[in-house]
Amino acid sequence: MLKPNTLWSVFCVSLVVIVTLTIASNYSAAIVSPDDEEAVMKVLMLEGESIEKGDLETLDKIWSHDESVLIFESGGADKGWKKYRDHHLAPELKAFKNTEFSITDAQVKVDGNTGWATYRYSLRADYKERKISSKGLGTMVFEKTEGKWLIVHSHTSVSRKPAS
Repeated sequence: MLKPNTLWSVFCVSLVVIVTLTIASNYSAAIVSPDDEEAVMKVLMLEGESIEKGDLETLDKIWSHDESVLIFESGGADKGWKKYRDHHLAPELKAFKNTEFSITDAQVKVDGNTGWATYRYSLRADYKERKISSKGLGTMVFEKTEGKWLIVHSHTSVSRKPAS
């Protein structure tokens, strides 16, 4: 049988090892790789390119299909990627002609498996008998799932028109 002093020593050493490993694992999980920030930026830019091309197939690959996905667009809200895609985005992209969509001034941050981006956007398109020209601001939230960055939230708003 071990002496009480020996048991106490084993306990203390074990506790120190557990605490050290816990701190080390939390620290390593918090380290953000520049590769993750680049990957999030790539998904953001791919989203813009896909909107310009009307490429729903690519958009389907970079958006999460979780029902908790939220899209806020100039005062409106859609919940769930499939609902947004089928009832909002697809009809809109199909109706647009000569679409030009660009993302500028993008800033990306990543913390663990969550990333976010802020950006400016510009949209020009022919829609039925009129021309659309809008500029605004956007925020997107990304989640890393199975090693892949997916969009889980988007919020865009049209820039205010100058007062006349």
